[in-house]
Amino acid sequence: MITQSHPQQFQQPWYGMFAQAAPEFPTTRLPILSGAIPENLKGSLYRNGPGRLKRGGQRVGHWFDGDGAVLAVHFDSVNATGVYRYVQTAGYQAEEQADQFLMGGYGMLPAGSLWQRLRQGATKNAANTSVLALPDKLLTLWEGGHPHALDLNTLETQRLDDLGFLAPDQSFSAHPKWDPISSEIYNFGVSYSKQGHLHVYRCNQEGAVQRQTKIPLQGLPMIHDFVMAGPYLIFCISPVFLNPLPMLAQLKSYSDSLQWKPQQGTHILVIDRESLEVVSQGEADPWYQWHFGNGYVDDQENVVIDVVRYADFSTNQFLKEVASGHPHTQAEGQLWRLHLDPQTSQVLETYKLMDRTGEFPVVDPHQVGQAHRHTYLSTRPTSDPTTELFREIVSFDHVSQQLSSVQMGDQAYCSEPIYAPDPDHPGQGWILTVVYQAASHTSEVWILAAHRLEEGPICRLGLPSVVPMGFHGTWQPSL
Repeated sequence: MITQSHPQQFQQPWYGMFAQAAPEFPTTRLPILSGAIPENLKGSLYRNGPGRLKRGGQRVGHWFDGDGAVLAVHFDSVNATGVYRYVQTAGYQAEEQADQFLMGGYGMLPAGSLWQRLRQGATKNAANTSVLALPDKLLTLWEGGHPHALDLNTLETQRLDDLGFLAPDQSFSAHPKWDPISSEIYNFGVSYSKQGHLHVYRCNQEGAVQRQTKIPLQGLPMIHDFVMAGPYLIFCISPVFLNPLPMLAQLKSYSDSLQWKPQQGTHILVIDRESLEVVSQGEADPWYQWHFGNGYVDDQENVVIDVVRYADFSTNQFLKEVASGHPHTQAEGQLWRLHLDPQTSQVLETYKLMDRTGEFPVVDPHQVGQAHRHTYLSTRPTSDPTTELFREIVSFDHVSQQLSSVQMGDQAYCSEPIYAPDPDHPGQGWILTVVYQAASHTSEVWILAAHRLEEGPICRLGLPSVVPMGFHGTWQPSL
């Protein structure tokens, strides 16, 4: 494994992985640092996230503005190979040639004077948030626009992809849901004009649309995720709204034009999965969430939803500060559960499941939309300050109400946990995560037994160079 020279020290040890643009590497056999690859682990891990937060001496305005770069790790039960490549978006290619940021993004304005910004006005598709593996291509997802299609093996960028049905103003968001029973894929996009609209899509396993609908929204809300629960799709629309005027005038970025309006509460929207028609709408107390864990329908025909819940939208400021290496805004999100009546959207009960601050909740993909026992999250140990990044992966057992966990170690930081099911043992599997070791300025892939996290990694693989902590990924089993 190649060890790079350590970059300049910053306030937080983890900032070493962001201080320089992450270098690409071609398909490379990964050395086994400890343990062995499980025999039944056959398939590909894909992870997406910002690989570059600086260009030409300028830093991005928000962590969400970094250029998307995808890591693929292909497992054949004995060996693993890895490849890491930037998504060759039109914006990335133009800025690479100019060696400076040119376009606007989630948290930054285009380069130049106000007049130049008004003339240029374009927003870069960062392609940096998530991935969706289809049989013939890998989609890199960014909720402000169309996905990009990549080669599943080499990660070569093929094209900006409208999937055969997306209009120019439609987006394909970063949190699609795959139904393990029907193999259908559900997703959404939000479009803004004088009124916001929610576009909801039901696709087959190849990504071809089977049905879509357009639902008017109250105001111009920001919607990041939704949850599938039995026959329903549930949107909990937090009171974060876009004030479009300063953004259209190129005076503020999209992020800086978002407003937290708790007096408007959280809007609950229940949609029938088959018809995509609205079943009910209702209001609840205000909260903010980036991500849901899972949802299902209980014995009383009520919907049960797990969600990482924040008291307000200060989490956005914290994520902005991550790009500088000096976050100071405290934004604590914990795993909550809520019960609601799908026929009225009334929240019947809501309560916190754990005190630990965490994010990226996932379940066994074979249990999406169904009752589940375990939820996995990246968390901060209780001893960590609330402005640290994640150094621990936990499993919450919904039956025993107990936590099991594994800490990455001193100055070691983990990405989102990805669940890879064991094809021969239903209900069992592995957790895959990418770990940054700040002391050595190296990155590793860890394989953990999902129901024995506390035993630590059963295998550690070395990566050729640092892969910064990203946002979301997926596991694609071999056929």
